[in-house]
Amino acid sequence: MKALVRILGLAAVAGLAAACEPLDIDFDGGGGGGGGGAFSSGFVFVRNGTGGRNVYAVDDDGNANSPLRLTTEGGAYEPTVSRSGLLVAFVYRSGSTSEIRTVPTTGTGRASTVVSSTSASCPRCSNFRYPTISPTGETIVFTLTSNNTPALARVNIDGTGFRILVTGNYASYGAASFYPNGSSVLMAAGFGANQLSTLLNVNVNTGAANVITSSLGNTGAVSVVSRAVVSPDGSRVAFDGQTNNGSQIFVGQLGSQNLSSVTQLTQHTGERGVMDTWPSWRGNTEVTFLSNSGGNDNIYRISTATTGAGTLLVPGALEPSYGGT
Repeated sequence: MKALVRILGLAAVAGLAAACEPLDIDFDGGGGGGGGGAFSSGFVFVRNGTGGRNVYAVDDDGNANSPLRLTTEGGAYEPTVSRSGLLVAFVYRSGSTSEIRTVPTTGTGRASTVVSSTSASCPRCSNFRYPTISPTGETIVFTLTSNNTPALARVNIDGTGFRILVTGNYASYGAASFYPNGSSVLMAAGFGANQLSTLLNVNVNTGAANVITSSLGNTGAVSVVSRAVVSPDGSRVAFDGQTNNGSQIFVGQLGSQNLSSVTQLTQHTGERGVMDTWPSWRGNTEVTFLSNSGGNDNIYRISTATTGAGTLLVPGALEPSYGGT
């Protein structure tokens, strides 16, 4: 059965608790959508409908009832939006082939392939994941498997300059997040599946990787589920921490060689096993995230000064990312 939700738009809904929202619209609806016109800042995400997994966008000033559909081919995963708000990068998968593609946020352009697992520049590459666009919009960093080994790579937005940055040191890598200066990324790494407990600072020009911490703090979080993201001012990190009761969103102070003052932001009193994942910063004092609380995957926000379940922003979303100007 399709989930039905009525939302008043990002601006109007921000002050309303998720539990107070009535149910009233079809998530599987269609290929156009309003999305509030030109995209400046807001969310990009995936919906899995009759046309498969496609990328959608909704601007902060737009109507979350009617996100703009950006792709039509299906096979889309893990979108991220550029700082300019003009371009989305995402993973496209078809059979054993994976690609990094880009598509404009206008909803009027076709997706373009940046690099493919079949490209000559990347022999024996597979399983592209987690693209992120540099602050200048010139480079995409993503994880992949190279020669059967997990790796981090970079490629120019025009498809040139592909380079493996890090490979072989860890058994698994999470999504990378650029520091404000654009010269390095933060990423979670681990020695096995579901063991992403180490945070690394990786230079995207040299590939040099420095360990920030091998512990996620004294909070019950044992590993990062999807990603650790740097705040816009570079001072803090938000991550989705796996615990013995689902996963929650955590925030900590980020030093060059340490992680400190880690606190848990999200909690769901009386509801066990909730998965709060895919954090993004919305300014320096608010974190957005995906939650399956109540049985549906929706985007919420929460202030870093509070704790709780968060406030509903966008219904019916998967793998969301916030960005733009």
